[in-house]
Amino acid sequence: MEKTLGMRIAEARRNAGLTQEQVAEKLGVSFQAVSSWERDEYSPETERLVKLSQVLGISLTYLAAGGDSGLDAKREIFDWEHQKTFVKVTAKRLGLTDTLKALDFAENAHRGQKRKNSDIPYIAHPLTVACHCLAMGISEDTVIAACLLHDVIEDCGVTENDLPVGDDARRLVVLLTKGDENGDRDAMLREYFSGIASDPRAALIKCLDRCNNLTTMTWGLTRERQLRAVRETETYVLPLLQTVKDVPGYNDAAWLLRYQIESMLDVYKRLL
Repeated sequence: MEKTLGMRIAEARRNAGLTQEQVAEKLGVSFQAVSSWERDEYSPETERLVKLSQVLGISLTYLAAGGDSGLDAKREIFDWEHQKTFVKVTAKRLGLTDTLKALDFAENAHRGQKRKNSDIPYIAHPLTVACHCLAMGISEDTVIAACLLHDVIEDCGVTENDLPVGDDARRLVVLLTKGDENGDRDAMLREYFSGIASDPRAALIKCLDRCNNLTTMTWGLTRERQLRAVRETETYVLPLLQTVKDVPGYNDAAWLLRYQIESMLDVYKRLL
């Protein structure tokens, strides 16, 4: 049986050699609150969840995720509710106000949409992009908010003025929104990627976006579309990494993204 949040809290507390009263004292709550969490009558608020993971000496990811082990690949990748919890908890801890607004807006905007040829909710994609960014140590409010919103104008029928974030994050989302092809896809792509290259943050998000899309295109795209994606990645996306690398705080991210993207491209070219 899969462990509930309450079961994980109780197990971690016992493993830490703590009583409910001791945990309650460290958190500044009553022992009845801790007891109710362990009985799954109530769940701790996100701020409490962060502090609880620290007190119990376990990862926030495991505490919030569920399952009997700390790493369940399928759940980690496609459980958008777990991803949302991670982003929300992190945003609250770091005071990322635009990210918190973008999180709820993106969830509502993408509601009912699925990833191509799958039953995976579409919101898992922008959440994965945001989680990938955070995992590489980049936690700028504007960047994470734009990660979450990068597809809403293009796919959800909303406008720039509908976005519940500041002007800087809106500008990034606009840069990341493709224009109409009007029969000339190459011209559209040149203009699109030229705009993205004008801002290292947009370039970073686009590389994160492409990295995630490459991992799922075998079941989402035809062979012809896969070949096109490989060519466009080499022509337009990889050059963006130099723009990303030029920002001192993005050096490590640029190296990791190049490694990830080029590794996947090599596999695809051998298989296709």
